[in-house]
Formats: sequence, structure tokens, C-alpha cells
Amino acid sequence: MTTPGARAPLAEQVEQLLLTEGPLTIVAAGDPVLRQGIEPYDGQLGPTLLARLVEAMRAAMRAAPGVGLAAPQVGVPLRIAVMEDPATVPEEVRLARGRVPQPFRVLVNPSYEPIGPARAAFYEGCLSVPGWQAVVARPAMVRLTGQDEDGRPLDEVFTGWPARIVQHETDHLDGTLYLDRAELRSLASAQAMADRWSEPTPVAAARGLGFDLPDGDG
Repeated sequence: MTTPGARAPLAEQVEQLLLTEGPLTIVAAGDPVLRQGIEPYDGQLGPTLLARLVEAMRAAMRAAPGVGLAAPQVGVPLRIAVMEDPATVPEEVRLARGRVPQPFRVLVNPSYEPIGPARAAFYEGCLSVPGWQAVVARPAMVRLTGQDEDGRPLDEVFTGWPARIVQHETDHLDGTLYLDRAELRSLASAQAMADRWSEPTPVAAARGLGFDLPDGDG
């Protein structure tokens, strides 16, 4: 028997969440679920409920639209994320950012480590911080380890924009938002991005807003 006010088991919470009509609501910055310690996935949901959660996260990510979504962003404190990027961008953006199409994939208990010292700085946004972007310098190449939704091991090297997505989503599972790593002088509204800083690289923004880029980016 549970005491009044006790939290329902996680599977029950997810079942309730999935009763939502339409895409799941994305949690905004300021909600503690985006900052708390996130529990590793160890079968808490069972395969059927996990598959339903993954499908709901995919629908929410596409509806937003975005290229990645972590479970805490829909209020679920588990180390699960999804990513997918059709990379429908102009050629100059694709080349500058190393943005190539990524199929839909599920990351369970992911972690990453940098490969080499190279860093790349680009404007980055987040579905949990709508309407704003800021420049984040991140490792240009990372090794991702973890599992997929069926428990198969993942061990893959990512470069370019896919490496950025992997880092951004995995950071969510550690309670870290992209703004924690951002150059705050670069912070810009969506309108400012459209009017002033829409170039493939943030070089002009660095000069105009007065912040530094890693060697080789400026």
C-alpha cells in the first residue's frame, strides 16, 4: 500500500503519459526533471511499453520539429534518447557543418568520449529552450557507446553534425542543457538568427557579438 502523495512506479507514470492525445508535451527549461540524476534503463518499462514510449518520442520529435529528443524532455527520468536528421539543408550548410542524413535510432544508456582535440563551434538550439540559440564549441568527433532499444550494443564514431546531436542528447541524460556549455555572448533570439546570423558558420556573429571561437573556426 502506498502512502498518500507517493510517486507512482515509473511504468505507471509512463502509461499515464502515453494516454496524452497528440504529440507528447516537451518539458521546458526550469523543470527539475531536466536537471536531476537520470536513472539508467534496466528493463523498468518492459519491451512493449518501451516500444510505445520510443514511438511517442519519435512522434514528438518530428512534430516539434527537431533532430533529437531525450526522455527527460517528455518528463521521463530514464537514460533513453532518440535521434533522426533528414538533413534537408542547403549545400553550403551541409558542407560547413558536416550535416549528413541520419536514420532514426534509439540510444539507451548512451555515453560519449571525444576522439582527438579538434572542436567545432556552431549555433545550437534545444526544444526545451524554445526561441533561442547560442554557439557551443564541442568535440568534432566522438565515440558513442550504449545499447539500442533491443539491448544490442552500440559502439560507433560520429563526426560533424551527427556528433553534435549525440552529445546534445546524451548531455540531457546527465542533467546538462546546451546553455551550460554555450558562449553566452552569442545568445540570440530566433528573430535575430533569421535577421543577422543565418550564415553556415558563426564567424560573423563572433565578430559582431564579441566572443571567441576555437582555433581554426575564426
